[in-house]
Amino acid sequence: MKATMMYGAGDVRIEKVPDVRIIERTDALISITRACICGSDLWPYQKMEHNDAGRSMGHELIGVVEAVGADVRKVKIGDLVVAPFAFSDGTCVFCRAGLHTSCLHGGFFGMNDVGGAQAEAVRVPQADGTLVVLPVGKDDQLMPSLLTLSDVMGTGHHAAVSAKVGPGKTAAVVGDGAVGLCGVIAARRLGAEQIIMLGRHPDRIALARKFGATDIVSERGDEAIEHVRKLTHGLGVDSALECVGLEQSTLTALRIVRPGGAVGRVGVPQEASIPAAQPTFYSNVTIAGGPAPVRSYIEDLLPDVLEGKIEPGRVFDQVTNIDGVPDGYRAMDERNAIKVMIKF
Repeated sequence: MKATMMYGAGDVRIEKVPDVRIIERTDALISITRACICGSDLWPYQKMEHNDAGRSMGHELIGVVEAVGADVRKVKIGDLVVAPFAFSDGTCVFCRAGLHTSCLHGGFFGMNDVGGAQAEAVRVPQADGTLVVLPVGKDDQLMPSLLTLSDVMGTGHHAAVSAKVGPGKTAAVVGDGAVGLCGVIAARRLGAEQIIMLGRHPDRIALARKFGATDIVSERGDEAIEHVRKLTHGLGVDSALECVGLEQSTLTALRIVRPGGAVGRVGVPQEASIPAAQPTFYSNVTIAGGPAPVRSYIEDLLPDVLEGKIEPGRVFDQVTNIDGVPDGYRAMDERNAIKVMIKF
């Protein structure tokens, strides 16, 4: 089968790899119908040192169940399913608490002998706890939005939840990538009265406004912080959603939040420490977040997607096939695409 392999920074190849097969009794094999390239995939694309073995890429997918292990009970051959980027058993102490990314028997696609999802097929461990059956056909017009439930919509939602967004509050979203844009959707869905998007790309700003952003701040650094404070009468925002992971974006999020406010961090951290430790300490700022437990959010978000109340699939502005994935990486890295969908 064809799969995406990364051998180093900028070196993405589509190669023939062995077909996936059932290994554990709790596995399912999925023939992938939709996948995509994630903003987090760009970190290794920019920084990865050369590796002769290569790295299997991709963690977002929708597909059809082709085979199941002997202990799988909740999905069957022929089901159309969405898989969150982390697999989990759904029964351990952390899963029961809604923290599926810390599952005692879980893990992540593309790691530890589990293949990536930018491929024609994938083995899904812990299938019963991981997969969610979709009540639509594989070519339904909602496919783009349903695919976001595997990561970016759930991650944007996690940023908003971690930042304690609620009715009447003021929220700011730092980062205008797909996760940040979904964070705008989440903030509006949770009732934020004012939603400030910090971004500078015209196409993304336009989409943020359609999703519910009330204000745009395109400056960076101290100028961005000053602008946000002017928009909030000098108080700062109740909730800051950090959706990038760089030092500057993190510092911005921490400095625009008001005393007693909260920061939801979902950008994969690229630094070893959190800046502004003392100011946030003395302002009683809550700092929360991490890898989104997407599986715990799917049942909550799915009805809104099916009913058309939210349209996170609009973050996909390019579609390619498996052979076009390397070009898709380049397009996203050069900011010529927000998010690229792979259609099989």
